Amino acid sequence: MSAIVVIGNFDGVHRGHAHVLVEARAEATSRGLELVLLSFKPHPRAVLGGSAPPLLTSPQRKRELVAAIDAKAQVVLHPFDRTYAAQSPSQFADRLRAEFDAQVVVVGQNFRFGKERAGNFDTLRDLGVSRGFETKTLSLLGDSHGPFSSTRARKAIQAGDLEEARNVLGRPHMLSGVVGRGKQLGRTIGFPTANLVEVPEVLPPFGIYAVLVEDEESGTLLANGAMNVGTNPTTDADDGVKVEVFLLDFDADLYGKRLRIQVKHRLREERKFDSLQALVSQMNLDVAESRRLLEAESK
Repeated sequence: MSAIVVIGNFDGVHRGHAHVLVEARAEATSRGLELVLLSFKPHPRAVLGGSAPPLLTSPQRKRELVAAIDAKAQVVLHPFDRTYAAQSPSQFADRLRAEFDAQVVVVGQNFRFGKERAGNFDTLRDLGVSRGFETKTLSLLGDSHGPFSSTRARKAIQAGDLEEARNVLGRPHMLSGVVGRGKQLGRTIGFPTANLVEVPEVLPPFGIYAVLVEDEESGTLLANGAMNVGTNPTTDADDGVKVEVFLLDFDADLYGKRLRIQVKHRLREERKFDSLQALVSQMNLDVAESRRLLEAESK
C-alpha cells in the first residue's frame, strides 16, 4: 500500500516527535495512506567517521514509544553502512518510491542525504516531483525555550536537569540494562544493589537519584529505588563507571533480568566519604529521601 514516509532518527520519541506523528497520521488517514517511520541503525554519524550522539532510547524502546502514540505506524530501522551512504540523492529517492511506494515524504528542513550529504530538502523536493511523491516538513512543537528536540533532551540529562528533560520527553528519562554480578559489597553494609550492565542510554551526571524500577520485559513496576551513577570513590573508584540501584522493600533474585529505570529526582552529587560508616549514614539518608519523594508523588 502507498505510504507517507517520515524520515528521522526519532531518538527519545519526545513531544516534538509525537506532534509530528499525530500530524502525519491525520494526513495519512485523509489520503488513505500507510504511515511509515524510516530511521537508520546504527546512527549515520557512527558510519561516516563522526561520533554518534549517546542514545535517549534503545531501538526496542523507540518502537514501544511510537506504538503508544500510533499503534498502526510502521517503524523501519534500515541498516546504514558505507554502501548505503554512498548512494546518490537520485538513488535514495528511487528507493523511497520502490520500497515504500512513497506518496509523501516528510523530513526536517535541514535534512541532508546521499553521498557526501549532497542532497538537501530542495533536492529531495525536486527529485520527488519526477518520481511522483511530495516532499514536505511538518510544524515543530516547542515552548518558550525553543523546539523540542533530541539534542535539547540529551543536554538536559547530561546537565542533571531532569525537570527540563521530562518537559522535552513528556516523561522521565529511562535507563535500561541487565542485572549483573558486582562485588556484592552492598550486601555487607545493608544495601544490596542491582548492578546494571549494557546500559545503552545517556547517563545523567554522577550522583544519587530517586528512581522507579520496572521489569523491562513485562513493564511491571517492581519497586521504588535509590540509584547511584558513578565510580564509588569511597570503595572502588578504579572499577569504572557503574549504575547501581537499591530497590526499596524488595527482596528477590534479579540476576540476569532486564530492568528499566525511571530517573525521577536528583538527590545529590557523588562524593568520597572519609569512612565506610560515613557512607552508610549518608546512604540511609538518601534512601529515606527517595522514599519520601516517590511516595509523595504516588499519592
